[in-house]
Amino acid sequence: MEKVSILHLITAAKNASPFDVNMAYDAGFDKVVPYTSVTLDEVLGLTQDAIFSRSPSGVKREGLFIGGRDIDLAMQMLHAAQKGMFGPFTCSIFADPSGAFTTAAAMIAKMELHLEKHFSENLAGKTISVFGATGPVGSCAAIIAAMQGAKVQLVAHRSLTDVTHKASAWNTQYQVDMQVVDGTTEDAKAALLAASEIVLCAAAAGVQVINKGHLADAKQLKILADVNAVAPLGIEGVAVENDGIKIAHSDAFGIGALAIGQLKYQTQHQLLKQMLAEEKPQVLEFVAAFNLARALR
Repeated sequence: MEKVSILHLITAAKNASPFDVNMAYDAGFDKVVPYTSVTLDEVLGLTQDAIFSRSPSGVKREGLFIGGRDIDLAMQMLHAAQKGMFGPFTCSIFADPSGAFTTAAAMIAKMELHLEKHFSENLAGKTISVFGATGPVGSCAAIIAAMQGAKVQLVAHRSLTDVTHKASAWNTQYQVDMQVVDGTTEDAKAALLAASEIVLCAAAAGVQVINKGHLADAKQLKILADVNAVAPLGIEGVAVENDGIKIAHSDAFGIGALAIGQLKYQTQHQLLKQMLAEEKPQVLEFVAAFNLARALR
């Protein structure tokens, strides 16, 4: 008799995400068990408790999901879980803190699609300005874009020092070369937009970062992507349902939150299904999410 499938959902947050729980059940897991307020040093023990309590055939029917809100901590937890496994006691691991890995993957895959469709170009060498650059979605999207050869600018809207510190750590960890630019004043924002070809907005919900005046003066813009679905939207003129639509007051094409969200949902769903379907244990994070989002877009 086949053993039930179990997803062990590990998060540093106080609560497990209902979104992730629903996604796991819809992808086919029989049981989803949350472990909340987990610290990094607890991950190894939880991992080994999960895998050693089942036979090798049973381990194939379970997986670890790493949630939370911090992309760096999620990656550290993923690596800690990996270190706790050895054949044949290995299961699939999927990190997607706050859905940031799959959302960022979907955002960059959509940006890449419309850059190719409307301009016959790719991300290599493109100047991308990222607003909300230290949040989970913005930072992960920035790293993915930089890995594709884009010239990524992390926009500091409060403190250049804080963003510079984070950029330095990410550049070292992921072997990229992201820059920090000043966006603390309207003049500074206008200057960086004038030199940008792509803008990615992952700022806080309900905060408008870019208005039509900014867009009218930014003549090089080609693609605008906004993950904010709460009014006012992050980029004025980019509606939530836009999927490569020409934006008023600009020559750029807009991608809104629903278009990104639909691809994000498909990507997370398929990755969760892979955890159960693949014979070989999977290690899934933002690179795997981006590769799949590219294929699904």
